Amino acid sequence: MTHLPPVRIALIVLGCLLMAAAPFVGPIPGPGGTIVFAAGLSLVLKYSGWAKKLYVRFKRRHPKKGAWVDWGLRRPSAKRRHEIAKARETEQAGLSD
Repeated sequence: MTHLPPVRIALIVLGCLLMAAAPFVGPIPGPGGTIVFAAGLSLVLKYSGWAKKLYVRFKRRHPKKGAWVDWGLRRPSAKRRHEIAKARETEQAGLSD
């Protein structure tokens, strides 16, 4: 159902609304604002091409911040990249011995 353009647009709008509501939910005790913002960000990143491009540009400029965002959103692509990097490190350590 998410392949239908009106549904995708509605999910992107919902994500933007959640991100806009995060500062208002923030003063409530607990991590409410962070969770609401992360939910909105994940919706927008999943269903919007321009947001994905902007996110990739952000990650290239700020790799450490991008790693934290990936960890917070539990992105599978981040897990794969981390495992590949770890395998390369162990391979290079094995070659230098």
